[in-house]
Amino acid sequence: MNITDLKPEIVWKYFHEITQVPRPSKKEGKMIAYLEHFAAQHHLAIKKDAAGNILISKPATPGMENRETVVFQAHMDMVCEKNNDTKHDFEKDPIETIVDGDWIHANGTTLGADNGIGMAAELALLASDDVEHGPVECLFTVDEETGLTGAKAIQEGFMTGHILLNLDSEDEGQIFMGCAGGKDTQALFHYQPVEALADRQYFRIDVKGLNGGHSGGEIHKGLGNANKILFRFLYILKKNHTDFTLCSVDGGNLRNAIAREAHAVIGLLPEDKEPVRILLNHFTADIENELKHVDKNVRIVMESTDQPATYIDNDTAGKVILAMQACPHGVIGMSHDIEGLVETSTNLASIKMKENNTILVGTSQRSSIESCKEMVANQVAATFLLAGAEVTHGDGYPGWAPNPDSPILKIAQETYEKLFHKQPQIMAIHAGLECGLFLEKYPHLDMISFGPTMRDVHSPNERLEIKTVGMWWSHILELLKHIPVRK
Repeated sequence: MNITDLKPEIVWKYFHEITQVPRPSKKEGKMIAYLEHFAAQHHLAIKKDAAGNILISKPATPGMENRETVVFQAHMDMVCEKNNDTKHDFEKDPIETIVDGDWIHANGTTLGADNGIGMAAELALLASDDVEHGPVECLFTVDEETGLTGAKAIQEGFMTGHILLNLDSEDEGQIFMGCAGGKDTQALFHYQPVEALADRQYFRIDVKGLNGGHSGGEIHKGLGNANKILFRFLYILKKNHTDFTLCSVDGGNLRNAIAREAHAVIGLLPEDKEPVRILLNHFTADIENELKHVDKNVRIVMESTDQPATYIDNDTAGKVILAMQACPHGVIGMSHDIEGLVETSTNLASIKMKENNTILVGTSQRSSIESCKEMVANQVAATFLLAGAEVTHGDGYPGWAPNPDSPILKIAQETYEKLFHKQPQIMAIHAGLECGLFLEKYPHLDMISFGPTMRDVHSPNERLEIKTVGMWWSHILELLKHIPVRK
């Protein structure tokens, strides 16, 4: 079965078209052009701001002109992750989708359902001629995944609606009324390259086979972090007084993804080769036991490699290893207001060797309480400052405070119960959404977030549950029929 054979056909038609348009974060030009062509083709009003955000408007259907204007919102960009053995250029190649039973996934890459399916629903609504609705504005924002810069750039007056429906959630049957705020923390180490020693044997240690996942929505699952695992082992080597040189290191990619893979190249004295292998075997058994319920395919491999030209000076390498071992990762605290909600967390996202003999560590912090977000960002910063790194913070973004008395939340709850004869879950989410930023410019907005079921987003295992797309689309259509009259 092809994706275009699925129902509702109009939603899947546009999702398929979206997967054919490359749209990495900060490189959404092709998607912007696609949206401009779509608006012209359907004779719809469109405007674009300086950041590249697009707003397409559609008038009400007859008899619904007096309803409140509803803003539907999704982001254009997608997380671009692929398996090591997958050849794919996210700036040029379309996503290859696979219908696999009840789910859709991509062939070795992220699917981009986050937030392509939200965009598809907006386009389906704009293109439909049989949907009853009041005035509609569909907002498509840029660069949500790497900094929410599109939402930050939205200016007053760009949109006019008083109700906003964010389409960037990942669990059918859950309606979100709040989200965490976030902040990035980076640490920069300067090192001296030292000529590689000829008396050493060189080995590459790989941590791979992990699921990875969203550092907000899936941080509570206890998934393995390849960066933490790799540096746990390097710390064990130091603790055992193993004489080794650290030549290179690379792990993780994106601030909002839990690291799936990491590797390091080390130099060992010949007589230490077997003792280190024994240590690694014991360590691997421990990791497999720890992660057997959540990351059963984890692998740690040590293989011979060519002698590199240089290694990282031992003083800096030691500081990096200590800091990476000490840096927190995972859930820091749970909410006291909403049962089961992660309140505060941090993600040890990436470590990269950069130009000018530097090593850059990327982390991200989240919390639904602003002071706790600052606290954990400072905790991470202090860890790296103690190790002599230069530390910087991103601007961050605000959370979205829950409003249990939201009128649109009540309508969404009632229409869901009418359709499916069961109550939806009303929740806040630990992942970051753009809603908090919209509230800064549009404090009058009444907002909810909802979407179909997705799993393992921000990883090549990302998948979208087919039946929930139809349920979600039905809910959107029913909700539109019950939008209140404009006051």
